[in-house]
This record gives sequence, C-alpha cells and structure tokens, in this order.
Amino acid sequence: MPLQNRVTPLSQLVATPQRGLVYGNRGSLHDPERKIRRSYNGKRWIACRLEFRGRRRQRLMQPGRYTELFFLDEATAFAAGHRPCAECRREDYAWFTAFWRDLHPGQVGADAIDAQLHGERIVPGTRVQRHHEAAFDELPDGVFVLHQGEPFLVLGRELLQWTPGGYHQGRRRPARGRAVLITPPSLLSVLRTDWQPVVPLLHPSAMRVSAPSR
Repeated sequence: MPLQNRVTPLSQLVATPQRGLVYGNRGSLHDPERKIRRSYNGKRWIACRLEFRGRRRQRLMQPGRYTELFFLDEATAFAAGHRPCAECRREDYAWFTAFWRDLHPGQVGADAIDAQLHGERIVPGTRVQRHHEAAFDELPDGVFVLHQGEPFLVLGRELLQWTPGGYHQGRRRPARGRAVLITPPSLLSVLRTDWQPVVPLLHPSAMRVSAPSR
C-alpha cells in the first residue's frame, strides 16, 4: 500500500504509487503506524534533492523521525509552500536568500524566511491553505492557480492540469481577469526571475503536453 506522503499543489498529503522528482519535509507528521496525524509540524517546510552524498533512506516514516514527502517537481513544492533546503541544495539556498533580502528587506536567515512563507501559505488561526489573487496576464511560468477547485500550472498561454503522475492538457490561459493564486506570492516573485534550481522545476510531461500549441 502506498504511504500518504505525496504532496499536491494544494498542500494535501495523498497516497499514490508515483514518487515525484523532488523530496522534502515539514516535520514529523505520522504516528508509529505510519498514519498521517497532522498536515505540518512547525514552519520549516523544505524541498530537497532525491539523492545527496550517497545517503540511503531505510524504511520511510520511522517513529520519531520527520515524515519523508515527495513532490512532482519544484513548481509543485513551491505551490505547497516549500523552499529550497539549506543543506542538500546549498547553491539554490544561497541564491534564494540573497534574492529574499531584496524582496523582504530586514528579513535575514531561515527563521525569518519560514515565518514569512508560513503567513503566505496558511490562513491565520487555521491549518488551511491560504490563496491569493493576481492578474492572469502577470503570472510567470511555474505558478499554480485554482480553476474549478483543481490546481493548474501556468505555462505560456496554457493552464495545464496537475495529476500525481504528471501534467495533462488543460485549457487556454485567460488573457485578462484575476486568478486564484495557489503559489505563495514570495515564491511567485522567485519564479519571475531566471530561477534554475538543481532539482527539476517542471516535470517532463509539462513540456510534452504544452509543446503543440506553444
């Protein structure tokens, strides 16, 4: 039986056989029977490489350890509110923190970054994902929007439907109007830059699906 440790753009934890291309955690979320008991534990939500320095994971969801999470790609991790890991993605983290100082003057260090992101990704006083608004024509590639209750990836002139196994053909991106934004605003700002992480930003299916009309 698949474990409930795959993260959707809506920050939900689901059980599915597909593992994804990005790894991460948000603290210990499971009980001794490897059942998910909370959606997060703390404000440090990170996205990591699948492999780092030859380390091998033994049995997943060990008692007292953090819950190993998996994402389709970096865009999905960003939508869920995760930032680059400072250890296994040191170069990404260094660039990210330098950009962050310009984006949020006075916010220095992981704790400040995590506090800002937590306010952007969670509705205050709840454990519910927070959404924002933005103009469709101002959205960069890689952000996620909510359409008819489902997450869609913005890529060029299209909105691609997210699934655990990859992206499917969606619909044309509206030329005007407002979008319900899933990706936290600060991470949207990162995607406006020439962000080239060491982990895959987009799952290969995104380019295959979008290629005919781009």
